[in-house]
Amino acid sequence: MGCVPALQRPRVGHIQFLNCLPIYWGLMRSGALIDVDLFKDSPERLNTALVAGDLDIGPISLVEYLRHADELLLLPDLAVGSDGPVLSVNLVSTSPLSSLDGRRVALGATSRTGVLLAQMYLESAVGVRPEYFNSPPDLPRMLDEADAAVIIGDVALRAMHDAPQQPWDVTDLGEAWRTWTGLPMVFAAWAVRRDFAAAHPGLVKDVHEAFLRSKELCLTELDEVAAAAARWEETLSAESLATYFRALDFSLGARQVEGLREFARRAAERGTVPPLPPGGPAFFEG
Repeated sequence: MGCVPALQRPRVGHIQFLNCLPIYWGLMRSGALIDVDLFKDSPERLNTALVAGDLDIGPISLVEYLRHADELLLLPDLAVGSDGPVLSVNLVSTSPLSSLDGRRVALGATSRTGVLLAQMYLESAVGVRPEYFNSPPDLPRMLDEADAAVIIGDVALRAMHDAPQQPWDVTDLGEAWRTWTGLPMVFAAWAVRRDFAAAHPGLVKDVHEAFLRSKELCLTELDEVAAAAARWEETLSAESLATYFRALDFSLGARQVEGLREFARRAAERGTVPPLPPGGPAFFEG
């Protein structure tokens, strides 16, 4: 008699940034991690893995989702964004933004959505056209080679800790988007590959529900999450991390989807991403 192959656990991505810790806090607490194969990596590598089919479910930058929306379904009510300051997606300049026309701006290599947002903001809201180049996310080095830099994630948080001692102008791009458009900004969402969702809807439903439970648990325990994270930080205190976690918006409801659609519209006008279909983003319905 032949052996029936064991069902494989879903391959799930995890960004190794502090902004994703709240989503995974409850997964650790509940033991749900035993039901998935968790792959930890940088945002750009997880983007690539999900698009290539090396992951089944995972976080994906908004820009990469828009480029591959025909292959992916978004998981409802799960994202990383802000409805105002985000604190960790920043445009840092050594001179006023209005002076950056034709000047060099370094784009952090770990960012796609933040980088595009910075370019759209500089060109459309500020009215300048800098010379962009990609760079490793090392802020002092970036500003040695450029007049401004875009940094995201933990590097941005730690750099902003030092910003009061530096002659820098810091533009929080979450706050800039909110002021510019009146809408929340979605930087990353969670998505499942359409082929995996069609083959294993029950597994996707279980993972999605585990994420939502985790998010809700974390939102009631943010001070505890921040204290746990601060034990491994040399520069960021528990208080500063708690402030950061409370600035983040982990939801993806109607208002956030409106912000997503507006970003997609503007990005499509630039030719950076394909336009969304008239019905908007497609969601997993488990």
